[in-house]
Amino acid sequence: MRASNVDRVLVPWFRRIDLPLARTAILVVYAWFGMLKLFDASPANPLVRQLLERTLPFVHFDQFIVFLGIFEIAIGLAFAVPRLEKLALLLVVPHLMMTSGPLFFLRSVSWKGFLLPTLEGQYCIKNVLIAAVAVGIIAHLRPAEAAEPRTNAAPIPGPA
Repeated sequence: MRASNVDRVLVPWFRRIDLPLARTAILVVYAWFGMLKLFDASPANPLVRQLLERTLPFVHFDQFIVFLGIFEIAIGLAFAVPRLEKLALLLVVPHLMMTSGPLFFLRSVSWKGFLLPTLEGQYCIKNVLIAAVAVGIIAHLRPAEAAEPRTNAAPIPGPA
C-alpha cells in the first residue's frame, strides 16, 4: 500500500475509531483486572498485599482488595461511558499513583538493577500507556463553556 493510500484511506478510518477503541481498551483492562481481584484470582494480589503492608499496615487486605477490584471496574466503566470522563480522570489519577507505588516502596520486588525492572516492575511501568490513553480520551472533551456575562442585568447601584 502506498503512502498516499494510507493517508487517504487508513488515517481517516483511524480517526473514526481512535476514541471508541481507547474507551474499549481501558474498559477491558480495568474491568478484567478488577474482576480478577474480586475473585482472588489476580496475579497482582501478592504485590498489592506487600504494598499495602508497607504503606497502610492498618488496612485489612481482604477488604482492600475487594474495594480495589470495584474501584478498577468503576474506572473502566467511567471511561467507557460518554460524559463520565471527568469522573474517570478523578478516579484514574490516584489509582495510577498507587499502582506505581511498588517502583518506589518495593524496590527489591520491582527492580533487578538500574533501569532493569522485574516482571512486577514492568507491570507497574505499563501504567505509562494507561495514562497516555486516558489523556487521549480526555483530550477529546470539549471545554466547558465559559459563563456568559449577563447583559440584561440591572446595573449595580454605586455611591451617589
